[in-house]
Amino acid sequence: MKPFARNLWWLALGTLIYAGVIMWLLERNDNEVLENRSICSQIVMSIWYCFGNIVGYGADFNTRTSPGRLFTASLYILGLILVASYTANLASQLTIAKSTGIISGIDDIKNGKIPFNRIGVIVQTAVEDYYLREISNGAPNYYRLYTDTEMYNSKSEGLIDASFMDSGTAEYVTNNIYCNLTLVGNDFNQDIFGIVISQEWIYAQDLDVTILSLRESGELDRLREKWFQRKICPDSVVQSDEIGVEAICGLFLVFGIASILSLLLFVWKKRHNVKSYFYKLMHKQEFPVETRAAEIRPSNESFERPQAPQHTSIDLCFF
Repeated sequence: MKPFARNLWWLALGTLIYAGVIMWLLERNDNEVLENRSICSQIVMSIWYCFGNIVGYGADFNTRTSPGRLFTASLYILGLILVASYTANLASQLTIAKSTGIISGIDDIKNGKIPFNRIGVIVQTAVEDYYLREISNGAPNYYRLYTDTEMYNSKSEGLIDASFMDSGTAEYVTNNIYCNLTLVGNDFNQDIFGIVISQEWIYAQDLDVTILSLRESGELDRLREKWFQRKICPDSVVQSDEIGVEAICGLFLVFGIASILSLLLFVWKKRHNVKSYFYKLMHKQEFPVETRAAEIRPSNESFERPQAPQHTSIDLCFF
């Protein structure tokens, strides 16, 4: 059973890691659970938190910031729809698996594994005589059909579950025309078909001899294999019920938009810190120049100051 396609599983795994990194950015400085931990441990805890919210299990800590709560709400929505889709598709596949192959042959029909009103029988044919004689004991409790085309359409439309027809014709139509139909069980009620000709037809004996020689030489089997056993339909009509990325790509798009909004809210709440950081970054080149200037000026003063006391001492000598 594969409710999700492989590409969807990979997308879900990538989304989980992405969500963990976003949650780490939003909560690492404001959540006490993430404090005093290494960066790797913080990211792992954030991924675990996102996983718990997606599967509906919960996590070991709660968000402390508005961006984190907004992002958690988007995780709830993502997890709710993913889990509901997985459960619904798995239940559908299990139901189909139980209803597939409900009969294996004529004995199951005789034992009533299919409701008799779901068995199609073409009226006024040898098949109807066989059904009344061998299955229903004369009770016309079947679904009445009138043509072969009606039988095929009724089966395709789900009006009946099974029907009877000649094996040669059934083998041809299921192999070449109605690829969604299949044959079940072995042949039963085998009989001999004859060719109707006029009485005292002058070529009757020649026809008998020719047909006998064709049978003995294997030509009839070759013709049967060529025209009745050739197969245009694939061996099995595989209908994948897996949910792919295309089916719920809009859900991941909404989640991506919600994560961007959470990041914008985070930047807005931290705008003062961001302004301070950029202010320091812009004036980073000015501080070394001022420092060098400050270092040069005291050195000049120190060079001139020793001369001042010398002049002062000379003046004092004249006094």
